[in-house]
Amino acid sequence: MPRHFITGAELSADELRALIDRALELKAAPLSSNVLARRAVALIFQRPSTRTRVSFEVGIVELGGHPVVLRTDELQLSRGETVRDTALVLSRHVAAIGVRTGPDELVRELAEHAGVPVINMLTAGHHPCQALADLLTLRETFGHLEGLTLAYVGDGNNVARSLAIVGGLAGVKVRIASPPGYELEPVAGAGLFTDPVQAADGADAVYTDVWVSMGDDDHADRAAALAPYRIDDDLLDRAAPHAIALHCLPAHAGEEITAEVLYGERERIWDQAENRRHAQKALLELLVPGTVG
Repeated sequence: MPRHFITGAELSADELRALIDRALELKAAPLSSNVLARRAVALIFQRPSTRTRVSFEVGIVELGGHPVVLRTDELQLSRGETVRDTALVLSRHVAAIGVRTGPDELVRELAEHAGVPVINMLTAGHHPCQALADLLTLRETFGHLEGLTLAYVGDGNNVARSLAIVGGLAGVKVRIASPPGYELEPVAGAGLFTDPVQAADGADAVYTDVWVSMGDDDHADRAAALAPYRIDDDLLDRAAPHAIALHCLPAHAGEEITAEVLYGERERIWDQAENRRHAQKALLELLVPGTVG
């Protein structure tokens, strides 16, 4: 049976630790692994993408493989073919399938019928590949993960949920501060707050996401509710003296994060964006059977 990566909870703590270790090795030597030589990976994009597409495509090539990028209008899914049939066909050709879409149900159904690993590249409920890159960024910044405190401020969305799940596996204390109506449900033991200052107090990293994501149409209401959750120098000053700012991008400077923080000395946001590639390469090595470094 193939191993899938849908929420991040599929990994054990030991596997996650080894994956981050391997990602550090791959970052130091990006062309050192040829595990996907003469193999293809299907990448289904039903949502726009910059970092996910580039990091997966380039990472697959660096592993010696070929990325097959499939957009919605290029698939028979758009003309009524079932998810099951799509999974059965793709499994005959590729070593793994990545999916960036809206409904979590689509990824779960694809994984149910696929004969190869299915990787959640983003859904409405989860963004586990982003969380892997976030942990890699924390690890290379602080040298360890166990016992770190990460404060996420903003909408309790897919990114917050994945940070709670995957961060918890790594021993990171995740705090999530959201305004009423935008809270994350209790998940993976994450601390839930309404006060962003309380969440950020003494934290090693302060993290945020855009106020308006794909599919959100209440921009004005969301902006008003989330304005107190902006990462600025004052909020970052409430964290630990060595604290870093994180953002999964794309960012809107002046909204959820100030330009001074986004481009300042305390950010690790651009390292975080690069680390998508290295973490995902380590994930592919773990999931794709019959591969050796």
